[in-house]
Amino acid sequence: MENKEFCFELIAQDENARLGKIITSKGNIDTPAFMPVGTQGALKGIFTDDIIETGSQIILGNTYHLLLRPGIEILKKFNGLHKFMNWNKPILTDSGGYQIMSLSNLNKIDKDIGAIFKSHIDGKKIILSPEKSIQVQKAINSDIIMVLDECPKLTNNKKILSDAIDVSIHWAKRCKIEFGQNKKKALFGIAQGGLYKDLREESITKLININFDGYAMGGLAVGEPQEKMFKILNETVSLLPKNKPRYLMGVGTPSDILGAVKEGIDMFDCVLPTRSGRTGLAYTWEGKLNIKNSKYQKDMSPLDPNCDIRNLNLYSKSYLNHLIKSNEMIGSMLISLHNINFYQQFMREIRKNIKRGTFATFYKKYIALFN
Repeated sequence: MENKEFCFELIAQDENARLGKIITSKGNIDTPAFMPVGTQGALKGIFTDDIIETGSQIILGNTYHLLLRPGIEILKKFNGLHKFMNWNKPILTDSGGYQIMSLSNLNKIDKDIGAIFKSHIDGKKIILSPEKSIQVQKAINSDIIMVLDECPKLTNNKKILSDAIDVSIHWAKRCKIEFGQNKKKALFGIAQGGLYKDLREESITKLININFDGYAMGGLAVGEPQEKMFKILNETVSLLPKNKPRYLMGVGTPSDILGAVKEGIDMFDCVLPTRSGRTGLAYTWEGKLNIKNSKYQKDMSPLDPNCDIRNLNLYSKSYLNHLIKSNEMIGSMLISLHNINFYQQFMREIRKNIKRGTFATFYKKYIALFN
């Protein structure tokens, strides 16, 4: 497997929904795929071997956070994050571009230098240039590397969005040079442009001219209404190359995923399954269940009778209700694991229905349930 070159195979389409396979040197990824988020080299509250048991084929790590801790010298000693965290499957790393937005009070942008951060840990000055971002991702030994981009906060100001495209394209070119030639790894470009079709078209066209191994839609799911996100995807996803993976960054809820698959997106990531799990919110085939609610206090049924990972099917909603209300750590861990498992079940069903040509029926059945 280690000798395989990165590539993408489009297997089937059901209208715009795509069934595919990403080939990497660390293993194959069936698409549409959901990538659990292990920002700092761990999924919060979940053992690495349990992530594998859920059927997860790829996880996401974060360049900015891993640069700060444990730092690239330690990662290099382990030849990357895979060995460090005992994960032998593919890893995608976010470039740090999202932190430019989420930690905007701790950084400033210089088109020529990069993002200049004040560390949220110890206040030290950190310069994350496009070159540095790629160097860190190489030290992490990521299988899919993202270009550094400027991801603006939700805005209707076209000047802000246009300027962000200008910076992002300039950085994307520098990332491509720093990445160099490596057929076993992939470098993805990131399209910006907010909710404006013309700006998205401009960004996508310029990225295609640089030529990347895959393309991501950035700057969405940042607070805009879901229908507006679906609208811009409908207007622009078809502009992306058909023979390369399409990734919607930071998305999302099961209904977000359904709507984006309908428009032709192949890859997703989100902290939602684990973040929700820590607060007692479970995603199930019945919809979203807030396990803290008193109605589950005497409910002897499990969240999923068919899930035997860590014997999850032996834990009642009543017991989980007790654990969450008592602030017992194991409650958050069990629900987080359940949620990751549900998300992977959900993706498998999406793939099955695209293959059968029944995705539209599946979409109609579940889009309302999770909204």
